[in-house]
Amino acid sequence: MREESFVRDKLLPVGTVVAVLIIIWYVAVVYLNAPFERDTAARAGTEISFSQIVHNTMAQERPVLPAPHQVIAEIWDTTVNKPITSKRSLVYHAWITLSATLLGFGIGGVLGILLAIGIVHNRAMDRSLMPWVIASQTIPILAVAPMIIVVLNAIGISGLLPKALISTYLSFFPVVVGMVKGLRSPEAIQLDLMHTYNASQAQTFWKLRWPSSMPYLFTSLKVAVAISLVGAIVGELPTGAVAGLGARLLAGSYYGQTVQIWSALFMAAALAAVLVMIVGFAHTAVLKRMGAKP
Repeated sequence: MREESFVRDKLLPVGTVVAVLIIIWYVAVVYLNAPFERDTAARAGTEISFSQIVHNTMAQERPVLPAPHQVIAEIWDTTVNKPITSKRSLVYHAWITLSATLLGFGIGGVLGILLAIGIVHNRAMDRSLMPWVIASQTIPILAVAPMIIVVLNAIGISGLLPKALISTYLSFFPVVVGMVKGLRSPEAIQLDLMHTYNASQAQTFWKLRWPSSMPYLFTSLKVAVAISLVGAIVGELPTGAVAGLGARLLAGSYYGQTVQIWSALFMAAALAAVLVMIVGFAHTAVLKRMGAKP
């Protein structure tokens, strides 16, 4: 059996895909930003060569599509060159969004687990609540978020909690679906064996259903934590927030700062990747603790 190589089997394929995407990105930069350069040259009554177009499109102040090096430079400037307490720092904005993400993720995770337990153990909840849980996700979050913000502001609740509730609205669903599947994953023969031991419903739950659901739980938590971040960002848009990644995107949209928008998007993507990795590490640790083979 061939021995696995990190460079050949992981680094090289991923690096190749990333390199191809960057090349396509640079080609798109020239294609999308060239009309502005041609119009500028036409208004000035001058001719512009292709090499000048390529050079100028890579350094436009407000490009239609910023070049990769412009986005990297903006991220470096707003993370390394700015103190984390500065309102121009992406770290500062990321922390504000992260706080709402984690609160909403926590509430959504607990709520999803409790609903899944009720659905599995109560036939009435299974037939009545589960369809409503599924139907709740058919409503676009962009339509729900302003209503949640306005209603909560009307009763004097503002700040972190409204954004967290929007994250909760998105994150509880994958946890419910995953845990229902996980709690029902034990085979009939395993449940029959618990009955022969005269095990109570609680004993069956803690000794069979709950351990069997762990792989499903952590898989759904990976989805939930990523979508919770999306909910926190969306929750910052209708409030006119002045801080957070959503506010950063909103400000960039107002003033046509596409480089700022893309840097905030990349920060959000990096933050989501880190959160998913943390859940993955927790998954590995729990399965190892339960005796699973690596």
